[in-house]
Amino acid sequence: MTETIRHAKTFPVSWEELHRHSKALAWRLLERAPWRGIVAVTRGGLVPAAIVARELDIRLVDTICVASYQDLGAAEHGKSAVTVLKRVEAEDEGAGFLIIDDLVDTGHTAKAVREMLPKAHFATVYAKPAGRPLVDTFVTEVSQDTWILFPWDIEPQFAPPIAGRR
Repeated sequence: MTETIRHAKTFPVSWEELHRHSKALAWRLLERAPWRGIVAVTRGGLVPAAIVARELDIRLVDTICVASYQDLGAAEHGKSAVTVLKRVEAEDEGAGFLIIDDLVDTGHTAKAVREMLPKAHFATVYAKPAGRPLVDTFVTEVSQDTWILFPWDIEPQFAPPIAGRR
């Protein structure tokens, strides 16, 4: 029986934190400039890509549109279905381009994107251990069993103390 990853911890991220971490990502990427353009991985990479584009003064921004999900059968076997809804065709296999996403988790989406643009520089704001080897630059690492709550996915509400969740 394959063990399914349980998200025992949550990591809520505010708009301010996401902006600060995305700007930190831009600082790391500045050292490798100049860049030909940015490719944002939708949907999570849209906000960080906009911040990085502003900070690095990059005007050429495109998207790779990917839908990834785990149905019950796939989750039990550690597999994920990835559907590419919109591709990006770049000369030189993406050399000189930045791929920006909010998070690399299992790496399934990253692998699909890497196949399209193998020479692009892949950068994420957050990285989990399973997907970390697939990205070139990231800002914050979180454990595999942590669920990141992005600001576009949450509303303010009561949360019980951590000690009471055992």
